[in-house]
Amino acid sequence: MHVNGLQRVFAFLSTVTLPHLRTLIQYFVKRCANDKITISAGHLAYVSLLSLVPFIMVFFTIMSAFPAFENVRTVVEDFIFNNFVPTSGNVVQEYVAEFVGNASSMGAVGILSLLVVALLLISNIDKTLNRIWRIEEKRPTMFTFAIYWMVITLGPILMGSSVVVSSYLISLAAFADTYTPGFSTFLLKLVPSMLSIFAFLILYMLVPNERVKFKHALSGAILATILFELSKKGFALYVANFPSYELIYGALAVIPILFVWVYLSWIVVLLGAEFTCAVKEAWIETPESIPASTE
Repeated sequence: MHVNGLQRVFAFLSTVTLPHLRTLIQYFVKRCANDKITISAGHLAYVSLLSLVPFIMVFFTIMSAFPAFENVRTVVEDFIFNNFVPTSGNVVQEYVAEFVGNASSMGAVGILSLLVVALLLISNIDKTLNRIWRIEEKRPTMFTFAIYWMVITLGPILMGSSVVVSSYLISLAAFADTYTPGFSTFLLKLVPSMLSIFAFLILYMLVPNERVKFKHALSGAILATILFELSKKGFALYVANFPSYELIYGALAVIPILFVWVYLSWIVVLLGAEFTCAVKEAWIETPESIPASTE
């Protein structure tokens, strides 16, 4: 399925011409402006920070329930904070670990309330993406709850599995490094980007309440991954060379830094979603059919 999908993507790219690309970009920019994605990103960033500790606590609690992933938690934490938090990753990891430790000592009612907050984060992501896709029809309540619960329960399993597989591939690469110097270093740099593409692809294909073609979702996932990598490097460079947050906030600088980074991350996610929709609606073969307005 994925091979056929990639073949269709390459066939699609071969039909792209400069006028088509210019038209697509113009429509993409207009769509982003009409949907006011900066406002949606701010809302999701706020909800994400409120849900960060509950979601991580639920995430690792479920992961620890599987003996195969018992020793994977630390590896997953290090991988996430080293590759997806561009600066102050160690400090954020320490604070989050402390918060999660405090939350885990709560009673059953407190843990249940944290689970509800984690579900609310998924609900907000679901509503925002469906609004971008112009989907007004809602899923049945039980079906929606089942999807949310599947994300919370299967997410840790998939993450743990991906880290185990990545570790296995890296160990093979280290062995191959004897014959091909630098190969393991290249693979280490490649793994986070491939995981980002896969995560964005799953997000854009499964969250909207309609069928999203693989080639459309892949185009948005690739754009989002490129923007995400550029954002990481740019944000790390800014914080390192313009330490305004540390001068103003001192030891508390990690809080606004984390908020700004989460906000930028959501802008990247929504830009990828908008591009996926733009490619679908402004299909290259019929550029004249592009809607004049998305309002």
